[in-house]
Amino acid sequence: MAEFIIEQQGAVERWTINSEARRNALSRAMVAELEHHLDRVGDTFPAVRAVVLTGAGDKAFCAGADLKERATMNEHDVRGFLESLRETFQTIEKSHTVFIAAVNGAAFGGGTELALSCDLRVIAPGAEMGLTEVKLGIIPGGGGTQRLPRLIGRGPAKDLILTGRRVGADEAVRLGLAERVGGIEVAMQLAADVVENAPVAVYAAKHAIDEGTHLELGEALMLEQRAYELVLKTQDRLEGLKAFAEKRKPVWSGK
Repeated sequence: MAEFIIEQQGAVERWTINSEARRNALSRAMVAELEHHLDRVGDTFPAVRAVVLTGAGDKAFCAGADLKERATMNEHDVRGFLESLRETFQTIEKSHTVFIAAVNGAAFGGGTELALSCDLRVIAPGAEMGLTEVKLGIIPGGGGTQRLPRLIGRGPAKDLILTGRRVGADEAVRLGLAERVGGIEVAMQLAADVVENAPVAVYAAKHAIDEGTHLELGEALMLEQRAYELVLKTQDRLEGLKAFAEKRKPVWSGK
């Protein structure tokens, strides 16, 4: 059985983790198939410019690691799995494609780390998120100790990680852990709003934000200038100006 259900709507794809019985847990097979789809959209960009990632059913987005599978792993296996997980999450971050996590249910441990690697997060009203690893005698190993404080600040991140507590939709948005409250329709509309815009401009802005946030301001402004130079030379910039003058929607080429 495929680990993901893939549905395409124009330049948007919806990837549904297809293991409801396992609460859409992170397994070796699931991570391997996720890597395959990441390679596919990377090779064909700008055919797919936004991906909405969600879980099957209404109970779990991704409840974390597959603990039954984890119980069969020795220390060497666990290290290898975590290395693969970290590399996969970094591929999501560095992709030209915009990734939106539609958190439709429980997102604990690696499930929250998966959502953190995405560009944007939409959380359903009844869903919960949390880095709960300390309750199992471990720590977040898929980037959670690094991405969460960068997203919401060091103090709030320590509050969540050191207690292992879970937060609901309203608190997630208040903390900055999620951007919007809503179901899959909200996430799909957000993706549609993204892909209305020029592909090169979107990915240039995405990378300028991600790479510049932690630089000294002068360096970050230089990074922004380089990103602007990239879009300045595109056909799409001229198309945007022409479409504005002609009072019509632009037709983007991704060039």
